[in-house]
Amino acid sequence: MLRRFLPLLALVASPAAAQSWEREALAMQNRERAAWRVPPMAWDLGLAASADRWAAELARTNRWGHSPRSWRPGQGENLWMGSRGAYPLAAMVGSWIDERRWFRPGIFPNVTTTRNWADVGHYTQIISSRSQRVGCAMRSNRSWTYFVCRYSPPGNVDGRPIP
Repeated sequence: MLRRFLPLLALVASPAAAQSWEREALAMQNRERAAWRVPPMAWDLGLAASADRWAAELARTNRWGHSPRSWRPGQGENLWMGSRGAYPLAAMVGSWIDERRWFRPGIFPNVTTTRNWADVGHYTQIISSRSQRVGCAMRSNRSWTYFVCRYSPPGNVDGRPIP
């Protein structure tokens, strides 16, 4: 199944998304989507810029949490934070994908074996067929690295099937 999407990955990871970590973040998420037969997302420079503004704010203020919804209308958001320089990108995105172990297909928010949708919130955002575009950013301060991805349209919508 993945082979069918590989030519699309080349088109999606445009020259504007030239950094290798950006291509890797996109490819990892699109591989997981392909496993569910969900079309790949395209890299979006506007979403990446939006994600970068929030990642920069988190690094500057040394705090943690989702951005206000008013700062990201029509966008979903995944966050990751860890000790600066201690984790490769595969561990960052991989931590979201690892939520697969608690996921069960269904109508959001009833999509988890744990009865707490937050246990699969990152994963469901990645595999939601609603989301068509993604942009991510990474910023660090002395102690922490912050990784933020924005999705459009947002994937975790009550009453909608996932994947």
